[in-house]
Amino acid sequence: MRKLLLLVAILYSSSIIADSSLEPKISQIDSKVCAIDNKVESIQSDIKDMSKPRAVAKEGERVLSRETDILVSVIGQGVAPMNTASPAQAYALAKRAATADAYRLIAEKVVGVRIDGQDSIKNMMVKRSTIRTSVKAMVRNANIVETTFKEGLCEVEMEILISYSDFAL
Repeated sequence: MRKLLLLVAILYSSSIIADSSLEPKISQIDSKVCAIDNKVESIQSDIKDMSKPRAVAKEGERVLSRETDILVSVIGQGVAPMNTASPAQAYALAKRAATADAYRLIAEKVVGVRIDGQDSIKNMMVKRSTIRTSVKAMVRNANIVETTFKEGLCEVEMEILISYSDFAL
């Protein structure tokens, strides 16, 4: 469209087209080009708005979308057993327990927790109440950020970046 306008302007200025009846047509073409430019700018603005992260669906609840990633961070804890052969063994076992706990916490946050409960009631009183929780998930690409060990307690801070492509079929 701009090339056509440029061609008309060149022909007009070189006196090949000396007809004054083309001036209104040129101004119409010019106004149409301006209107098209405005529409292009509007579409580009809409595209920028669409690419902004929209990660909150309900109050405080994050939602995974194509445009955003979610960072899940947890701190797992493990206690060193009392009957170890050396402090190094105690540290290694506590760290392993803390790492396993961190993996479990990540799975709970991402996938959720299954809870099974059962109550036994006799004479309108609870005789026995049992609750069982379980998590079944595959956790990959989790990173250990920091490990601390104090007084037999090991804490492992672990995080994972979850992308939409991780769950796409």
